[in-house]
Amino acid sequence: MNSVNNIDNNALFKISYGLYVVTSNDGKKDNGLIVNTPIQVTSTPQKVAVTISKQNYSHDVIKNTKIMNVNCLTIETPFSIFEKFGFASGKDVDKFADCNPNRSDNGLAVLKKYINAYISLKVTDYIDLGTHGMFICDVKEAKAVSNAESITYTYYQNRVKPKPETKEKKGFVCKICGYVYEGEELPDDFICPLCKHGVADFEPIK
Repeated sequence: MNSVNNIDNNALFKISYGLYVVTSNDGKKDNGLIVNTPIQVTSTPQKVAVTISKQNYSHDVIKNTKIMNVNCLTIETPFSIFEKFGFASGKDVDKFADCNPNRSDNGLAVLKKYINAYISLKVTDYIDLGTHGMFICDVKEAKAVSNAESITYTYYQNRVKPKPETKEKKGFVCKICGYVYEGEELPDDFICPLCKHGVADFEPIK
């Protein structure tokens, strides 16, 4: 617990999050990334906010094109989907090279499996949050495609993500992807090389 600021990071982890694949297109290929930040902010008009790290390739793509799709993942989603869309950059790889996705009215990709809904968004405002950008969007299309239960961040942590091999290791483990940093101290500016999350998402190996 951070006694100086009276902030217990574990309290923030109690906020419930879902997990989603946000799709976009850079003009040459489809792209997608895993996020836990979509939230409906108003119902009249229907607006959704999505916050994305500036380190993600999708951030710049969406900022330029001003459109995105939110694919709502279900508890049936295998770890391979999180690997494909969460642990590699669309700048370097074609995440849709091995599949032929469905399309929404805006032309962007919609996953054929492991989702219960998709929402097409048009960016109307952008808020610079330093390390991240928040996209405020109008809902242009929304469709429920199944009654499967939505996956939560907690379900992913407890039921989907493989447990990292930490036996006899000293250091810190990323709670998002399981990457292990070996060392006595984790640098304050360390970024996970796999999922690009910062030190707030690491915990000491016990």
